[in-house]
Amino acid sequence: MKKKLLSVLLAGAMCLSMTAVSGIEADAAGVEVGIVLPTKDEPRWLQDQAQFEAILGDAGFTNQVLFSQGSSATERTNVETLLNAGIKVLIICAQDAAAASAAVEEAKDAGVTVIAYDRLITGTEAVDYYVTFDSMAVGAAQGQYLLDNMPEGETEIPLYLYAGAATDNNAFLFFEGAWETLQPKIADGTLKIANSSEAEALKDKQVLERADQSKIIGQVTTDWDFNVAKSKAESNLTAAGADAKGDVLILAPNDGTSRSIADVFVTDPDITSYQITGQDTEKASVQYVIDGKQSMTVFKDTRKLAADSVAMAVAILNGEVPETDTTYDNGVKEVPSKQTDIQVVTKDNVQEVLIDSGYYEASDFTGLE
Repeated sequence: MKKKLLSVLLAGAMCLSMTAVSGIEADAAGVEVGIVLPTKDEPRWLQDQAQFEAILGDAGFTNQVLFSQGSSATERTNVETLLNAGIKVLIICAQDAAAASAAVEEAKDAGVTVIAYDRLITGTEAVDYYVTFDSMAVGAAQGQYLLDNMPEGETEIPLYLYAGAATDNNAFLFFEGAWETLQPKIADGTLKIANSSEAEALKDKQVLERADQSKIIGQVTTDWDFNVAKSKAESNLTAAGADAKGDVLILAPNDGTSRSIADVFVTDPDITSYQITGQDTEKASVQYVIDGKQSMTVFKDTRKLAADSVAMAVAILNGEVPETDTTYDNGVKEVPSKQTDIQVVTKDNVQEVLIDSGYYEASDFTGLE
């Protein structure tokens, strides 16, 4: 028995217009989609799980979501479990961009179509498609926010750089987008890098090679870990002189690390003010934004990303070519990709972007005007 049109289901579930899947019907018989996500320990991935289960379930597709819990070995076991369940499409957000290649090659050998989700899997031909937010644009938005909100008329404004995990290709893209935006003001002396000798050595180079990025990220990585971010921020401030304090700018890679870093900076009596970035619009960080403890967060609407992934999976299952709009180089091939838009959220537009759109409830927060 044919199920409802998937586009109708997506519109009903998310109040979004998903033209990419308009007119596609889903036959649930014998169809399974497997999803592998990095961890249950971050709110972002639990939100993604809920979106996948709701959209695929309402569309009539059997599906299963498994978590790798920070382990590439568990990730591969999860893929094997899903292969044994008979999946036709694998949607996987890699724990480690390079290490995941073995798992997806196993899936590809089994005749499964592989969609890399949110994080590109590198060094393999076995990735068929990639669905992502525009990671360069995320970093550029973070960098531009800092430029737009830096103290006026000052020079050598301290800039603290932090990045995600060196095993995550997205961390490089986020940093690249931010660096290329910030670098002209670093080079002309408006900004002064406070916590990376490698970045300081490269301050005159706007377009960094991968090896250059690796040197910097090696110094400023948070490993996407709250505790690592907190410890690194504490060490940075302990080592910083008076000229690296006062009014400062902080490039934090995501919301979890942003909160940890902000909590450190706010306790230093020599920090007069700070602007700090984030991404993922986690509830805790939205509250921080409302309270003025985090300056911004980049909204990556996981409803849209999950829906784009489902649309791609449906096209594949129906024997069609999925819609893509760009490619990403994974070191071996140009992977056909679909990008999802982003949006900057500040205290001024929390209501409009997150509440009025139905992403969160106003009751989730205090202090909303």
